[in-house]
Amino acid sequence: MNAPRHYLQFNDFSRAEYDYLFSRTRWIKERFKRYEPHHPLFDRTLVMIFEKASTRTRLSFEAGMQQLGGSAIYLNTRDSQLGRGEPVEDAAQVISRMSDIVMIRTFEQSIIERFAEYSRVPVINGLTNEYHPCQILADIYTFIEHRGSIKGKTVAWVGDSNNVCNTWLQAAEVLDFHVHVSTPPGYEVEPERAGLYGTDHYAHFDDPMDACRGADLVTTDVWTSMGFEAENEERMRDFADWQVDEDMMKVANPGALFMHCLPAHRGEEVSAEVIDGPQSVVWDEAENRLHVQKALMEYLLIGKIEGDCA
Repeated sequence: MNAPRHYLQFNDFSRAEYDYLFSRTRWIKERFKRYEPHHPLFDRTLVMIFEKASTRTRLSFEAGMQQLGGSAIYLNTRDSQLGRGEPVEDAAQVISRMSDIVMIRTFEQSIIERFAEYSRVPVINGLTNEYHPCQILADIYTFIEHRGSIKGKTVAWVGDSNNVCNTWLQAAEVLDFHVHVSTPPGYEVEPERAGLYGTDHYAHFDDPMDACRGADLVTTDVWTSMGFEAENEERMRDFADWQVDEDMMKVANPGALFMHCLPAHRGEEVSAEVIDGPQSVVWDEAENRLHVQKALMEYLLIGKIEGDCA
């Protein structure tokens, strides 16, 4: 039995594989918009394991698998033996014998890595404390839809150096673009945690206005990520000057886009004028989680399909 291919970090795939995935996503999305059935995963089963709650992750994976002709099963760790102390390794061996592909949304990256090591089927990272590769897959596809290739472009990240930020940094190295990061003091990028092995594609700015200057895309996330709720009041004070507002968008390149992985808090990490303004593509970004993840699941289970999306 060949070892399954997993998707645990953005740098698990090559630039050529992403070129294929983005092309395939376009083909799949166009068929979806024309109401044309596409069922390459007929009779396949996706198991979704949630230790962290989510709207977009569950909906996009569950609907996506059904649209590909398969079925999806939702498991919450509170309602399974994983929440009662069953070793991750044991759960992986059982679950992967009863399904074709697994998506996990959990806390430490080590949990999903341990699961993948013992899984007989592909495992997808739906989010961990360290990385969120499916989100950045959707974000970059959304940029390509609106502005073409992201190669050589500049992405400004304003806010916390969290899992989404870490994944943008990995993506920049794989796809050859630049990320300008601005965080409050004490919240800077941790290169090892980010899996960042070079600095050619990354620069830090103390002033968020400087990070946004000349950017092709400005993006952010909530100030208090899941699991850090106890720090909420302190973070509100620390991040007060890191709200993406109209002034920041004005110093970006003409035509710069704004993205946010959602849910968003208007008046905190982003102003209402920006997220609801003409440069915002957050709803396209959210929808594209559905389409890129369909392409991802198809690729992990079937491999590259020649011809259709050439």
